[in-house]
Amino acid sequence: MTLGRAWAADECAVQTRERQAALSPDTALQELKVGNERFLSQNMRSCDLLGQVRATAGGQFPFALVIGCMDSRVPPELVFDQRIGDIFSARLAGNVAEDDVVGSAEFATKLAGAKLIVVLGHSECGAVKGAIDGAELGKLTHLLQRIKPAVEANRNAPGEHTSTNKDFVQRVATTNVRLAAQSLQNESQVLRDLVARNELKIVAAMHDIASGRITFLE
Repeated sequence: MTLGRAWAADECAVQTRERQAALSPDTALQELKVGNERFLSQNMRSCDLLGQVRATAGGQFPFALVIGCMDSRVPPELVFDQRIGDIFSARLAGNVAEDDVVGSAEFATKLAGAKLIVVLGHSECGAVKGAIDGAELGKLTHLLQRIKPAVEANRNAPGEHTSTNKDFVQRVATTNVRLAAQSLQNESQVLRDLVARNELKIVAAMHDIASGRITFLE
């Protein structure tokens, strides 16, 4: 049974080991796409969340990991219309793939069985703007350095290279999310092996904060 059919039978059934094991990475990706469409159409699932809390108390079997920005306007569970036990969520400014995030991704996939990783960036990202403008503030300075390669990759882009140029900010944010997705494989043999065996897919996506729409960069 595909994930979509399983939820058609019981859209609020929590993830089980059997359902997770039966999923393919492509099916997991399709469920997130469909979930965002439900969000956009305001047709989100209404589930007994406390019931799901009780149902998942003995274990969790999420089908995907979303690595996103900490921005309050981009909560993964809401914009993908997922519920308790459905997805892992790792969030930090600029959705960068630093070491702790890579380690978390290895846990979510190799040990916990998730079939998909989505690195989710978004429009008007404050961390991206900070990296473009060379902002410095405590330990944030080091984090923003992880976004600098995306800024450098767009050095020949037209227009002013400052955070006031919305087109440039969007270019850098899109490049940054692609580089973060690539970095997961570059820095982790564990993830590379799972991808090579077709047990895992890693994709980049961008969320538009003005509309809520998520575009996958496949």
